[in-house]
Amino acid sequence: MAEAAPSPRRDDTGRPDELKKVHRTETKTKTLAEAKRQGPTLDLVKADTRVRTFIRSANAQTGAIGYTEHGERHANTAADGARFILKSLGHEPRRCEVAAVAAYLHDIGNVVTREKHGQTGAIIAKDILEDLGFDIEEIAVIMGAIANHEEAEGGLPVSAVSAAVIIADKSDVHRSRVRNPKTTAFDIHDRVNYAATASEIKVSRKEKLITLELSVDTEVAPIMEYFEIFLPRMMLSRRAAEFLHCNFALVINTTRLL
Repeated sequence: MAEAAPSPRRDDTGRPDELKKVHRTETKTKTLAEAKRQGPTLDLVKADTRVRTFIRSANAQTGAIGYTEHGERHANTAADGARFILKSLGHEPRRCEVAAVAAYLHDIGNVVTREKHGQTGAIIAKDILEDLGFDIEEIAVIMGAIANHEEAEGGLPVSAVSAAVIIADKSDVHRSRVRNPKTTAFDIHDRVNYAATASEIKVSRKEKLITLELSVDTEVAPIMEYFEIFLPRMMLSRRAAEFLHCNFALVINTTRLL
């Protein structure tokens, strides 16, 4: 029998226990020294020539077919967000670091093609992580997280690391991702991303609540356009939050919509 979803709780983002993160700003985790003692870290992954080259090339190729930014900025944002989510919920340091690695690599499959890039990326990451000395159990978790991050490819949360990657990835909505220099030529994805002037993840461990809070310029794009293209992403984020035994809330311009 399927486990029942947790009952909705009120939005309690004013509680002192709440932790919040401006999603585009990377910070050092306080437990990095402990994570290093337990195995390879994100810094080692970032320094790998293959990783740097593949992510830059993947970003160029997604840009060539009209997608928003999917390069090192997005990789860093997702890594920081995934680590923050698990750390805020009390997960042990090594799992937080593994989540950061999985999130950093989640779009690397775009170096081959956009279609099924999660599955492709998981295979690419495997050989790199083996060479860098990651434990085989950690590699398996990272592969599962990368392969299951995309809602259009049937992705679902399959582990705590996977759930954190999903939420961190889907929360990165911001005008800095728009690459089209002509606002008059924006499509709906450009408009919605450009309209987002701030995005913030908040985690209330006490209330078991993960909140994505956005500031949206409605003169650029109405709120309805956000839901038109991003509702499946928010539904996947809610499932990911439930996997972490949390509720998921979406707040746009101070109004809770989910």
